[in-house]
This record gives sequence, structure tokens and C-alpha cells, in this order.
Amino acid sequence: MRRGCSGIMHAMSTPNTLSRPRCGKCLRPASHCLCAHITVVSNRTRVLILQHPDEHRHALNTGRLAVLGLRRAELLVGERFPQLDALHSEEAHAFLLFPGEQAQIPKPLVHGPDGASLLLIVLDGTWRKARKILYENPVLTTLPRLALEAGPPSTYRIRQTSEPAAVSTIEAIVRTLTALEPGQDFSPVLVPFDVLIKQQIKAMGADVYSHNYKP
Repeated sequence: MRRGCSGIMHAMSTPNTLSRPRCGKCLRPASHCLCAHITVVSNRTRVLILQHPDEHRHALNTGRLAVLGLRRAELLVGERFPQLDALHSEEAHAFLLFPGEQAQIPKPLVHGPDGASLLLIVLDGTWRKARKILYENPVLTTLPRLALEAGPPSTYRIRQTSEPAAVSTIEAIVRTLTALEPGQDFSPVLVPFDVLIKQQIKAMGADVYSHNYKP
């Protein structure tokens, strides 16, 4: 099942000068479009991704793939999000996925007593850029936090990181939703991500991949 990109919004203008034809949905080069691999999965927990502009411009943009694969998900691009200022009063069931001393491991949660759904807010960018978003939006620091416990290594094997336990944004979202909604299978959301990795490894060649990345 496919969907449009109505859940993706921008807090800043986006350059439209692209060097080669690209899919308007997944933003991949038309020759490597991932849309055929996207299956939309229903999620009770609403997901809001706050994506740093640098990540939005990155060729390996997994936050966008996560939004395309979830029925209830939205992506905003920028550093400052004034629309979040009312969260403390309007979103009594909002959680921030970000480590911290008071962060809890995601567990099955009962959606609001009034029937309201949970809102999971995810910061998409390098750790430094994610902290920038946190600093620019103080309301986020008032929200209860969730943090992933140790799990399988990331399959994002073409992006280097100094944190061995780090995972991509799409993997973090899938692992969190799986913990919050254990009755739902979110693995289809990762299918286009896995195809993306294979495409990139094929494009760079086995020798380059083995030389620059650990198997």
C-alpha cells in the first residue's frame, strides 16, 4: 500500500535544483526509486519527526522513509518549531525519544484515559544537531523521555558513527513503536531502508565498501 507525502512539511524552504531526475515521493534518483518497496503500516502512536535541515539534505534520509511507511506520522524540517510551544498544555500524552537521566525504556503504554493517542517526538540529525533542536525548543525539555535499551547492531552499515550502539532514525522509531505496540508488526517499515543500503553498497563497489566500512 502506498501513500503520498502529505505528512511531510517544511519549516524552511528546500532547494529544488537537483542534478538528476528524482522521485517526488522518496526523493531518491528516479533510477533507484524506493516507492515500490514502501508498505504503509498502521500505528496507534502518532509520530512527529523534527528533522535538522542538514539531515534533510542528506542523500540517506531515513526519517523521510519512516514517515512514508507509517500511517500516522509527520515530518517537520528546521531548527526552531514555534508550533510546539503549546505542547505542554495540549499534548498531555507526548513523549520525547531522546536519552537522559530520567529517560525510561519504552514499554507497552495505555493510550490516554480520554482515548487520546500518544505522540512520540523524534529528533532527526547528528547528536550535535539533535541537541541544537532541543536547545532551540525548550518545551521539549518538559516532556517525559524514552530511550532505547541495548539491542541488535544497526544495519545502517554505510554510515559511520563513533557510537557502536547507535541506530538510524528509522530503526529507532521502529524499535520504539514495537515496544509501545507489541501487537503490531513494524518490520515492513524497514524494507525500503534495507533496499537503500544494498543500493548504496552496490553503487560504491565491494572493494570500496570493505575498505571504508566494517563488515
